[in-house]
Amino acid sequence: MSGPSRTTILVVYAVLCLVWGSTWVVIKQGLDDLPPLGSAAARFVIAALVLVLLTPFVARREGGQRPPRRVVLIQGTCNFALSYAIVYQSETVLPSGLVSVLWAVFPLMMGVVGHFFVPGERLRRLQGFALVAGFVGVALLFRTDLVGIGDEALRAGAVLLLSPLVCTFGTVAVKRAGPGISATYLNRDGLVLGAVLLVAAAFVFEGGLPTVWTKPALASVLYLAIGGTVLTFQLYFWLMRWVPAYKMSLIAFITPAIALFLGAIVRGEVVRGTTFAGLALILVGCLGVVRGRKPRVA
Repeated sequence: MSGPSRTTILVVYAVLCLVWGSTWVVIKQGLDDLPPLGSAAARFVIAALVLVLLTPFVARREGGQRPPRRVVLIQGTCNFALSYAIVYQSETVLPSGLVSVLWAVFPLMMGVVGHFFVPGERLRRLQGFALVAGFVGVALLFRTDLVGIGDEALRAGAVLLLSPLVCTFGTVAVKRAGPGISATYLNRDGLVLGAVLLVAAAFVFEGGLPTVWTKPALASVLYLAIGGTVLTFQLYFWLMRWVPAYKMSLIAFITPAIALFLGAIVRGEVVRGTTFAGLALILVGCLGVVRGRKPRVA
């Protein structure tokens, strides 16, 4: 089975970075009018319905096998329901740009978890220094930016770190399933499961789905559902069939810069020097983890 060309890979990377870089501020915009779990649930219900309709056409063109139920269960629960519930809840307290910067630890977590669970993606000893640098950047953000917002922000930042962590385990599970898995069937089934879980959470914790929709709120949910979910996750998990998981996580290098820029322009969010310093340390750590990897075993 021949893989995509280098040009195709670069184009897909660019689309993923641009769209995902914009989603952080769009989530924040929607939360002006919608509750977090209800907003996330509406997004995933729409995304699941769209992909259910598209699957018969897209899956035939894409090829690949149906994913094992175990992989769908992990992906739908971790990558979709849990991860996004945490992000949406965190953005009710934290600026969208800062949320994206903290989420940039994903490649670090991916490196550590991949070391133990993904064959051929083991870390070298010297990469421990890179990991330390990355997590020093996280500590700096907690000591400066989050302290400046207040105790509630410290708690929200700590909880937020669970989002990339659970997403890491979901991504590793998909990667271990192999390149023969259909991204379309995987995302359809995972989105349906994620939507069901988020709807249930919205009813339990918020009394149900939102009933009052403003035009900005509706536009936010539609953009996040179609562009930020159906399109991006379809591209992401399709490309994971051909590209190592740790290289896919490099998307987290670019999206924080886009998110910080849009947060400042659209929402007037303050970007401090410590924000850039913390981000720089995190990205140095990510780069060290990625560049220092041992070659994959054929």
